[in-house]
Amino acid sequence: MVQSLVGLNELQESFHIIDNGQSGLSGIIAIHSTALGPAAGGCRFWTYNSDKEMSHDAARLARGMSYKNALAGLPFGGGKAVIKRPVGDFDRVALFRAFANAVASLEGRYITAEDVGTSIEDMNIVRQRTPYVAGLEPKPGKAGGDPSPWTALGVFESMQAAANFTFGSDIGGLTVAVQGVGNVGANLCHLIKNAGGRLIIADVDRARVNHLALELDAQVVSVNEIHSVEADIFAPCALGAVLNDRTIPNLKARLICGGANNQLGSDKDGHTLLSREIVYAPDYLVNAGGIINVVAEYLGETTEQVRERVDQIANRLSTVLASAERNKQPPHIIADETAEQIIIGTRRAAA
Repeated sequence: MVQSLVGLNELQESFHIIDNGQSGLSGIIAIHSTALGPAAGGCRFWTYNSDKEMSHDAARLARGMSYKNALAGLPFGGGKAVIKRPVGDFDRVALFRAFANAVASLEGRYITAEDVGTSIEDMNIVRQRTPYVAGLEPKPGKAGGDPSPWTALGVFESMQAAANFTFGSDIGGLTVAVQGVGNVGANLCHLIKNAGGRLIIADVDRARVNHLALELDAQVVSVNEIHSVEADIFAPCALGAVLNDRTIPNLKARLICGGANNQLGSDKDGHTLLSREIVYAPDYLVNAGGIINVVAEYLGETTEQVRERVDQIANRLSTVLASAERNKQPPHIIADETAEQIIIGTRRAAA
């Protein structure tokens, strides 16, 4: 069953509650904007403590995708699917077939792909029932496959640009504290190490973080202290809302640049960072590499076209940071306003 709830706020277009008791599917497809094109954004499969928590996550993620796609110059709006992981055993194939039916029912208004907790295999199941999906195995000469290396590359190149802005140098010799070493975080760590940076890492998966530490000669700390270690750069690459009134007072890094979505707990946290003279690289600007690859796959483009778009991310960040400094505003405010002007301006032009 798909139940639509329309008009949640000024820009949010619709919420679609998806529910299928037989398969255990319970979730939301949030469409924030289709002003620029179909809403594109991945499917998150996660353990949520309540429907309210799930709804809040869906809304924030969909908004972030709208802004991310707008700033990246992509002909797509923003949306996101979130699915509550069932308690106990469940049939994963049946669940994602039911999710595919929900995507199909929206008739192209939303295009899905993998995200936290989902995989290429899950998207292959979805593709059996609807064409409105990307993040599949790449075809020869075409974009596709795991988008996380592209996300990591965009974050890394943005980190280099932001380091030059903040420290007057690249990251060679700087210490980077990376929170979360999953697909994006691990790829980012390799890039940082190859560029001469020192690493402090943390992850809830002890085996994974210890293996990476041995490979890259990184220091390991607990997930509860990674944000407060002595480091030049803090790179959040796990879940969102890690920059808040509890963590910001303990930050020692002068620059924040990472791959996680929705890193600010609230708008005021961005202002707090500015008051502490900590440079914040807006997450949805720097982590756009993954959706760039997904969209290129959907459009039948090449990896060279993906690289060209990813290479533009760092320049956009440099422009935002310079404008923020000039206007004495937090960088996320400048990025938000720029994205909203693109979305609202396109909507008005079409009216």
